[in-house]
Amino acid sequence: MAAGGAFALAAAACASSGRAPIVYAGSAVSPGAPSGEAPSRLAPAPLDLTSIPFDAATTPVIIADRAHLECVPYAREVSGIAIWGDAVTWWAQAARLYVRSSRPAPGSVLVLRGYNDLTRGHVSYVREVVSPRLLRIDHANWMRGGEISLNVPVIDVSQANDWSQVRVWHIPGGYWGGRAYQVEGFIHPYRLDGASSVSR
Repeated sequence: MAAGGAFALAAAACASSGRAPIVYAGSAVSPGAPSGEAPSRLAPAPLDLTSIPFDAATTPVIIADRAHLECVPYAREVSGIAIWGDAVTWWAQAARLYVRSSRPAPGSVLVLRGYNDLTRGHVSYVREVVSPRLLRIDHANWMRGGEISLNVPVIDVSQANDWSQVRVWHIPGGYWGGRAYQVEGFIHPYRLDGASSVSR
């Protein structure tokens, strides 16, 4: 094909008299219909507190044959995020060191505020993002015995499905914990200076 023909073909492919048929998830607008304004947010994912949030391969467990730890050294060990100090200080410390966000990702650290006590906090390692509302975490000392818990389901119970409020699976009882915890956010294992914290 001649150079002029290739240019004409490329220009024709890019030219359009109408808007591209963009359809947003959850939208009832068909691709060919005029759409007006795009929705500002997608509809929140449904909240399910009745189903068992794991199967035989992902059953949450408490590890008994390991030295007991607090949540901070355990989260630091498994995530590679090099922050020291009490869990309640992690979110502020990370602001100048690591990428932070309000969305979970595998390998990030979930930072919770203390329940009815802003002087306390908790950090845990995000093992897997299962769905828009469900995570699996690994963490230590959740029940204040220095225990290490793996594959623990965490569910987003916020109205907007924005991970601002969560409930944590209670392993001994086999149910969702009754308290809703405020989430500071997620610290990702990427330093602001461009280095990666991931060493595994």
